[in-house]
Amino acid sequence: MKIKNCIWTILLLALASSPGKTQDTLPTVVSGTLERIKNFPSKRIASRNIDIWLPEGYNASDRYSVLYVHDGQMLFDDTHTWNKQAWDLDDIAANLLHKGVVRNFIIVGIWNSGASRHQEYFPSKPFNHLPEIAKDTIVSQLMSAGRARDNFSPQSDEYLAFIVRELKPYIDQHYAVLTDASNTFLMGSSMGGLISLYAVCEYPEVFGGAACLSTHWPGTFTMKNNPFPEALIGYLHEKLPVLSRHKLYFDCGDQGLDALYPEFQKRIDALLQQSEFNRQNWATLYFPGEDHSENAWKKRLSYPMEFFFSKH
Repeated sequence: MKIKNCIWTILLLALASSPGKTQDTLPTVVSGTLERIKNFPSKRIASRNIDIWLPEGYNASDRYSVLYVHDGQMLFDDTHTWNKQAWDLDDIAANLLHKGVVRNFIIVGIWNSGASRHQEYFPSKPFNHLPEIAKDTIVSQLMSAGRARDNFSPQSDEYLAFIVRELKPYIDQHYAVLTDASNTFLMGSSMGGLISLYAVCEYPEVFGGAACLSTHWPGTFTMKNNPFPEALIGYLHEKLPVLSRHKLYFDCGDQGLDALYPEFQKRIDALLQQSEFNRQNWATLYFPGEDHSENAWKKRLSYPMEFFFSKH
């Protein structure tokens, strides 16, 4: 396992660049239409681009479900990404819609902020409930991995407030969407998976579910002497029992950085069972041999999209 090499690969994530749609340097999509809100402003976090994918035949007189996806600059076109890999969300969503197996939905890609990505995606409440010595351990581990300075403090509560109180109202007003929780979902990979789960826990009235691909359960880059995973388990013990009507999807591989996940994912699976989740609203899939990359994630994106938007 070349975990160290994979860590440095993840560290190279591209930096993110008044509401207003613009078509400059847009990724190419194979189906549908991509619109960009450039440098969407916020009172809570740094401004960032928002890419909105509308399926072929999008009609303002209809109503569409919404999938909010983190790391928005990695979603559509590998010629526009730092590592020449992309999720190809438009291809996969369009194929599912063409087959008629899912109901209509749009995709809202939220660009990450680059340097502050880890802070914005790191769940605040489990961290803040830890004693100071445990927090210092986490910060030290993140500093060793090049992900934090000595003043690291999670900003996930502010990031989620941006989505819920600033971005979602804009989307609800300007696009033909269904605004209730049962039609509003999140998806992300790695730390993006972690923040997606945290969002449903904190705003169950807003989001109906989360797809968490290769969820970065350690928060740092080691399980050894790491207090965060146990803090997260304690947090989820409180939150999951009241979410049993929401939909949660998890997956992971076992290569590269993903090698850290399977054993802890099994603990999450057990906790979900205890919280009375069932096959209708929870899925965990394991993909032996797969690593921590957009190329790996795009192979399995159809599973969570069908799970959320299936017509059956």
